[in-house]
Amino acid sequence: MLRRVGGADLTAVPEVRHALRELLGSWGEPGAGDVAELLTSELVTNALVHTGQGAVVTATVVPEQLRVEVRDFEPGLDRPPVPPADDGTSGRGLFLVRELADSWGVEEQGTGKVVWFELNGGAA
Repeated sequence: MLRRVGGADLTAVPEVRHALRELLGSWGEPGAGDVAELLTSELVTNALVHTGQGAVVTATVVPEQLRVEVRDFEPGLDRPPVPPADDGTSGRGLFLVRELADSWGVEEQGTGKVVWFELNGGAA
């Protein structure tokens, strides 16, 4: 899957979730697709809220692994996730990715960065 999403267009989040759901079909153990959709939503939302230039979302699935990458065009790497101390509804995206993904990371990519995660076919 390859999808370009426009800057600050949060309507793209459910569209990306839907495309990912179609790509995954019955991939992985029960619940794995739901985790993948949640984590993808978090990364896409972060890219759209914190950058002004949109993002490119790619997802690659093989029987034993899913890798999702969200590339933005804003320089600088995010700080490691720290769970918020209050009951607010924001600030949990990368914390969720860290807790639920089998692996994840942030890499500089020329202009911008790629935030990625991998799931190994089972519920994370």
